[in-house]
Amino acid sequence: MRDIAGTVARWAAEGHRFAVATVVAVRGSAPREVGSWLAVRADGAMAGSVSGGCVEGDIHELAACVLATGVPARASYGYSADDPFAVRLTCGGELDVHIQPFLTSPRFGMLAAVHAAQAGEPVALARVLDGTGSLAVFVDRHVGSVGGPELDAAVVAEARAMLDLGHTGQRRYDEHGRCDPHGEVEILIEAWNRKPTMLIFGAIAFAAALARIGRFLGYHVVVCDARPVFATEERFPDAHEVVVDWPHRYLARTPTDGRTVVCVLTHDTKFDIPLLTEALRRPLGYVGALGSRRTHADRLRRLAEAGLTEAELTRLRSPIGLDLGGRTPPETAVAIAAEIVALHRGGTTRPLTDSNGPIHHDVPRAQTAGPRDGGGPRRTGD
Repeated sequence: MRDIAGTVARWAAEGHRFAVATVVAVRGSAPREVGSWLAVRADGAMAGSVSGGCVEGDIHELAACVLATGVPARASYGYSADDPFAVRLTCGGELDVHIQPFLTSPRFGMLAAVHAAQAGEPVALARVLDGTGSLAVFVDRHVGSVGGPELDAAVVAEARAMLDLGHTGQRRYDEHGRCDPHGEVEILIEAWNRKPTMLIFGAIAFAAALARIGRFLGYHVVVCDARPVFATEERFPDAHEVVVDWPHRYLARTPTDGRTVVCVLTHDTKFDIPLLTEALRRPLGYVGALGSRRTHADRLRRLAEAGLTEAELTRLRSPIGLDLGGRTPPETAVAIAAEIVALHRGGTTRPLTDSNGPIHHDVPRAQTAGPRDGGGPRRTGD
């Protein structure tokens, strides 16, 4: 939802009536994840997507009915070979979509959650799928209600746990707030955490291209270099921050988590070794370093001499990126971004033409910081 939070907040401020369609379940290969939003105004305007275009037309009609009646609806979409005129997903998967009016009353918490998501504040939105209540759950407070005090307390606790993990999914409860797979109260909990961070070390042309694609992918992008003549905002307009500091010193004082991406583009031992020593001892989502194979071999030797273990060294993605055959800074940035996405999502890096597995798939977030599995070709660097 975060990608359309600004639009949704503006529509609410302007007094528009609109419905929100949300992907609540996915089976098999589907183009959008659980928690994806499509907002449909009473006048027909739309924002967001739940399928990449396959079923949006049908959702548009359902949203009009929901706005007319005020009653939430739910629809399932899959692939039908028997009915060529059926609304379907061409990718072969299945998804369930929940549609309800967007309720601005503070007692529902929906608008509070949207405002928080727009501002980048961590928040989870818990909604009873029959439309009777919703909660905006923050780290230190909550707004709205999904039922009685017992149910609210249980959902708040679960929503905070899911927010901490960055997970979105459905839960069922009984009327006393006990989690029960057969419970009558069905609740969707959507976790919207802060943007993940991409830390780019080395203020070179490759960094400018990588900052651009990192921002496009939704990262908070920071470019850091110890040389003030290179690390300027003018050279890196797509970075959210440009920092002049020694890389290892900056990383040592910077909070990171399992979603943080570190790209080391300096390929200079006086910067690389202390920086990678710090990075490879943290539970980061990705650590990659630019350089030739000869540079990589020398780097591994120096890091081992600095005391890093074999397990820590295997976390280093170097030479950085996938083997796309590119040479230019934009091509190299695409290769790096492709490796980051593949590692995060559990992609094989093989051409889809040559594979018969699922097109869309994920791995548990904890695996993204693990060692290289050797499943993809490597890029040689410079």
